[in-house]
Amino acid sequence: MIIIEDTNSFSQLQQSCVATIGKFDGVHLGHQLILDQLKQKAEQFNLVSIVILIEPHPEEFFAEDSDRCPARLTIVEEKMELLESFGIDFVLKLTFDKALCELSAERYVQEILVDGLGIASVIVGNDFRFGHKRLGDFSLLESMGKELDFEVIETAVYERNGKQISSTFIREQLARADFGLVEQLLGRPYSIKGEVVKGLQIGTGLGFPTCNINPQRRRIPLQGVYACQVRLGDRIRQAAVNIGYRPTISDNGDALLEAHILDFDEDLYGKTIEVIFRHKIRDEKKFEGLEELKQQIILDVELTRQILGNISD
Repeated sequence: MIIIEDTNSFSQLQQSCVATIGKFDGVHLGHQLILDQLKQKAEQFNLVSIVILIEPHPEEFFAEDSDRCPARLTIVEEKMELLESFGIDFVLKLTFDKALCELSAERYVQEILVDGLGIASVIVGNDFRFGHKRLGDFSLLESMGKELDFEVIETAVYERNGKQISSTFIREQLARADFGLVEQLLGRPYSIKGEVVKGLQIGTGLGFPTCNINPQRRRIPLQGVYACQVRLGDRIRQAAVNIGYRPTISDNGDALLEAHILDFDEDLYGKTIEVIFRHKIRDEKKFEGLEELKQQIILDVELTRQILGNISD
């Protein structure tokens, strides 16, 4: 898969394509159905497939406060990895900024889709809005497609028990810690990947060293203590994980994921690990001091062992 950040890069490699546009947060089963549509249409036209990925999310761009934007299910790197796994040829990372916001819907179509990508077919939802003040819609896209000779296809919809799968619905299930349902909606367990970074070493001082990951989100989709599995290459280990703002020891407002991997003492600094969420143990809370926190961690670790049972490497 080739990742590009401007249409000039694409035009140097290809003359035309079949495209879809969106945020693809989570790359859930609904998104995967659209990707299947995209690949089938690309094969029909004998052209390459391209996902136009909107980054950052418009809600993030406009939100002055992180609490005002939806929590992210996946960061850009995770999206790219997932899109590549589904066999997409190109991803155009379309930067959502002031210039794009002020681009009229007509210029959006002409400059990005037609002149930039030479699209033969574009697949979008019937609620797709684009251009300055979101004045562009599916109807405008269809009319411009007839004028400029490209096809407009409505995305297929994936439903479960009569309800359309969406990133919003998955966020709601994560907040409820229904990880079984989330796994069904994603087609994989929910996880967060990241590079292990050095922390304050407080866990080590308490006898519970942690692998720390910056979630890299303006708003995190989970908060609390969880029984998790950690993927280390081809190994899976148990872990008691805190994701949140560590109110007992920090007031800087930055979220952090801290994974205490059970019965493990290897140095993982600088390595990428995947934390797979399985069960919520409790909400995050502020303790009176480190000794009270330590006693709670002892209980959290024991609960993690009970919940996950014995998992071999």
